[in-house]
Amino acid sequence: MIITYARAYTEVIEILNHFSREEYSKIPIEKIEFYKNNMDREYKYSINPKVDLSKQKISKEANAILISLFRDYFANEKQKQTLENLLRQNQLKEEKEKAEKYNPSNIFKDKTAIVETTEKSIAMPEYKESIFTKIKNWFKRTG
Repeated sequence: MIITYARAYTEVIEILNHFSREEYSKIPIEKIEFYKNNMDREYKYSINPKVDLSKQKISKEANAILISLFRDYFANEKQKQTLENLLRQNQLKEEKEKAEKYNPSNIFKDKTAIVETTEKSIAMPEYKESIFTKIKNWFKRTG
């Protein structure tokens, strides 16, 4: 987890390096220093400034950091509201998926099916008396 965020900080710093001086100065120095101090210096990441950022490979963590920076330092009120609504919708969607995946009544349904299948496969074989045993038993009864 720590390595993931260190790499995300590296990606964020690389992206911020392509900002204009005016945009870059809107972000507090403390944040930028934090990212620089905690970035993964071994991880090499570069972007193509001629290609739209949305079309470039970027980690989920770095994307989240950039969204946070945009919301806090660049977005106007309308953009902030739209972003908050989008984030809320994504959160609700994720919670719904988790609720379906970890629904207590569904968890035990799967285990019940496994137990039923196991019981069927472990059932005792039906004993059938062989013809030789039948003949032997007939001689014992008559003799």
